[in-house]
Amino acid sequence: MGGFLSYFFAQLLNALIISAIYALMAVGLTLIFGIMKVINFAHGEMYMIGGYTAYFLITRAGVNPFAALAIAAVAGLVFGAVVERAFLRPMSLGRVERPGEYAILITFAISVFMRNLMIVLYPFSTGPPPYVVGKVKVGPLTIGGDRILASAVSIAVLAALLFFLYKTWPGRAMRAVSQNRPMASALGINPIRVDNWSFALGSMMAAVAGALMAPIFLCSPSMGAMPAIKGYVIIVLGGMGSILGSIVGSVLLGLFESLGSVFMPDPTRALAYRDVYGLLVLVAVLLLRPYGLFGEREREA
Repeated sequence: MGGFLSYFFAQLLNALIISAIYALMAVGLTLIFGIMKVINFAHGEMYMIGGYTAYFLITRAGVNPFAALAIAAVAGLVFGAVVERAFLRPMSLGRVERPGEYAILITFAISVFMRNLMIVLYPFSTGPPPYVVGKVKVGPLTIGGDRILASAVSIAVLAALLFFLYKTWPGRAMRAVSQNRPMASALGINPIRVDNWSFALGSMMAAVAGALMAPIFLCSPSMGAMPAIKGYVIIVLGGMGSILGSIVGSVLLGLFESLGSVFMPDPTRALAYRDVYGLLVLVAVLLLRPYGLFGEREREA
């Protein structure tokens, strides 16, 4: 019984740690969708940019790991701003006949291009050395220092984002555009500029997640595929456009993925089935609330 409890609490702790990373990915996607009404299919590649930026800075340039993490965040921010300005701005300016389809195609094309570019330039699976060497013991449990750092930084970034959105003028402008774009424009807010901010911030959050996870899961051209899929699952689970829903959905997904393995008869198969539990939760929620846990039912005119 003691062994089962130790394993249970280890998985519970792991769920809380991984939930923080999931939340970074999901909140970034939610920020972009809530303001631009765009599903960013290149979000996984923003994650990849963060991971590879941290890797090359630490291993090739000898940059301090924490400085590399900050630079990776800036790289994601700048890359997101450039992508929005170069490829998505025509949609915001009304120059595209079908903006929804255009956004899907252009972000998917960027995803394919970035992934194949890395396959050509650096196809190896590798990663930087641990940011934090050693492990921490919590009772009978042992936790890697990198995992603790990843969860702590993720929570700090999410807290900073919430402060930005609710306590600063640019954040309030972003929320205003999200709630009523024409009215925000009438009040003097520039929605096109806000679009750029939202895409840049959402991309930055994915890049931070990638940089944090690089020492744990390694870097590869396809490293962002599964985190992006988890992000899509979470924003649908929590409700499209709801930041609170994304955070709650991240915790639920992390809990079900980690705790589902506790009750597997064969522990060796637990990892293979962990992705199934989250999808089962998604199906159950959509059957009961098709618009997600915190989503709002669309009103018919």
